[in-house]
Amino acid sequence: MSSVVEAIYELKYNPFKYGEYIASFYTSVEEQEHNLLLSQLIIPLCSHSIFGSKLLKSNVNSTIWSIFGDQKQLYDLQERIDEFQGLTQQSIQYCIDNDWLSVNVQNLILRSCVDTRPPYNIQRVAWKLGRLFKKHSVVEIYSFLGVKPR
Repeated sequence: MSSVVEAIYELKYNPFKYGEYIASFYTSVEEQEHNLLLSQLIIPLCSHSIFGSKLLKSNVNSTIWSIFGDQKQLYDLQERIDEFQGLTQQSIQYCIDNDWLSVNVQNLILRSCVDTRPPYNIQRVAWKLGRLFKKHSVVEIYSFLGVKPR
């Protein structure tokens, strides 16, 4: 029975699917030092039932406070970050292998390599998360969400 559950989990959460989320996020976020640390937040927030729908409904006037203002809903975010850490790493590697992203190792910067129409489907929820985060530093985002980068 557990192998069936594991197989369903692997189908739902795989690096090929979430690679598009990572790449979409980095097409809209500002290029700043240590933005690689933001990658840990993409899958946990975009796949979250409450925050995913809030992000999809967001607009240009939305702020980090209007989307994530209710801190009670963030109670399991650190656990989700820890749980999805392996998937995030695999998804980033998939994006790098496909030349969707490049890494500046010295400054821990991930940047989009796609200038025109991307060869993947833009995931609107991740793109909107990047647009929401681009006005803030990595430290501000982590302190507001009350989680620690791993």
